[in-house]
Amino acid sequence: MSNLGHHRDWTVLKLIEWSGQYLDEKGVERGRLDAEHLLAHAMSTSRLDLYLQYDRLLSGAELDQYRPLLTRRARREPLQYILGRAGFRNLELEVDQAVLIPRPETEILVDEVLQWVADNELKELIALDIGTGSGAIALSLVHEGPFSRVVATDTSRIALEVATRNSLMSGLSDRVDFRLGEYYDPLTAGEIFEVIVSNPPYIADGEAQHLDPEIREWEPGAALYAGPDGLAALRRIATGAAPYLKPGGLLALEVGLGQAAYIMEFLENTGEFVTVRVRRDLSGRERIVLAHRVMND
Repeated sequence: MSNLGHHRDWTVLKLIEWSGQYLDEKGVERGRLDAEHLLAHAMSTSRLDLYLQYDRLLSGAELDQYRPLLTRRARREPLQYILGRAGFRNLELEVDQAVLIPRPETEILVDEVLQWVADNELKELIALDIGTGSGAIALSLVHEGPFSRVVATDTSRIALEVATRNSLMSGLSDRVDFRLGEYYDPLTAGEIFEVIVSNPPYIADGEAQHLDPEIREWEPGAALYAGPDGLAALRRIATGAAPYLKPGGLLALEVGLGQAAYIMEFLENTGEFVTVRVRRDLSGRERIVLAHRVMND
């Protein structure tokens, strides 16, 4: 970083190239891309605008804005936390260390819910999102689907504050009901839903050392780890779902690597679910488990 401090004629292109190599050396994937995002943020512009001014010299003030951002990324702080935002489907969400960074796999979870709703031509639905974090799933459902309301729960008060701000920024706050508590505890007697969806913690406690520093050292552990086998949260959700799910309603869960078969069998063995099936993510891994509450006789 000392080179950045003493170099007096940094152009946009030269700084991006140097920073990209610097981040690569620190073990950051896609170092140049992250450098572009950070520089655009420091300059209050877009990445596209950077391309249009590669030869422009940066001012001292711009370098002063950029330098600490680059330092943070070199220490493996996630790009989204540095920028304070993350894209998820059609939304841009505020994120900080109180919430997980939304991931592409979870977009597939939302896809599956919306596809089931469309296939069945359902309207005016009410859904439950367990462990909402930033509110990504809940807000996407009301933004893209015919959901009149989503109840979204989390055990973290700070996470719910982030989610609430996201609902206000997206203009969707009137259709999402955020509640503090664990699993089904925040629900009231008689509440019932057409959809229960969750991206719960599913990493085994002992797997932390195998995670990238961006995850292990920065993202909230309570949203990552779920006991010795990583299945504690999924079991709790699966065990408690039936009383709150309408007959024929959809339970949609994101699961970890190698967990789908177990959760499918677990759901089938409860006797409360039928048509249990799995969907794969973009890498071909079994990632989403879907099941339907049995119909009343």
